[in-house]
Amino acid sequence: MDPFFLVLARDRWGVEEKGEELNALGVPYIVICGEPLPLPKVVYRKPQGKYDAINFGAQFLGDAEVICLNDVDTRIHNLHEALKGLQDNGVGLVYCKVVVKEGPQPRFYKLLDAIRARVHIAASGELMVLRRDLFERLVPLKPCKAEDTYILYKALELGYRVVFCRDCWVTTTRTETLKEEAAYKRRTVGGIYQALSYAKPPPLIRFFYLLLPFAAPLLLVLGRAGYYWAKGIVEGAVNLIRRERGGLFDDKSF
Repeated sequence: MDPFFLVLARDRWGVEEKGEELNALGVPYIVICGEPLPLPKVVYRKPQGKYDAINFGAQFLGDAEVICLNDVDTRIHNLHEALKGLQDNGVGLVYCKVVVKEGPQPRFYKLLDAIRARVHIAASGELMVLRRDLFERLVPLKPCKAEDTYILYKALELGYRVVFCRDCWVTTTRTETLKEEAAYKRRTVGGIYQALSYAKPPPLIRFFYLLLPFAAPLLLVLGRAGYYWAKGIVEGAVNLIRRERGGLFDDKSF
């Protein structure tokens, strides 16, 4: 099954480098960019959110059987391992490991990956590989800050098997300070609660997030990083209650 890459870019940063990477991999692709660029395989879409970019990009997929959603600010390693995951019967979605070398996120990903190796509590949208039939059942996506986890939850709701692939990973950069990390957690956790309001994943996942705001203070044992993680998680849950608008391209989590 040959993949087609749908690349999401908030602006021009990294677009040329991503094109070079995908050309080297020999895969077809289109970049949905929030800034007009005179480059081949780059299509302008007014910034409205990742979910909107995915919905808009669906028209360019041709007859591809496998759709790869990929953030522009990533570099891919061992793509074949992610594609191999779709060969198992019933698997509709593979989401891949994220490697961040600096800042507070490496420690957090160790904790998150240990959990989601057992339970799919959240996806990483930096690289997601979907079967065409699942993709077509998902679009148009609803407005959601955590469109990646929304896709995950809907796949589970629809009865597809999901794989968290550690043998294929992407490298990227993320937050540099703990205050930035708290803000990042606030946006992503708020988006996850949005996703929960749109989909019905297995009860264990819903129970996890029911308890999460109350369990977040346990992260304080991890020191200053734990404090800012807990702060972001609680604020993210509160933001949902306030019904803050989400999913915007100008959100720095894009």
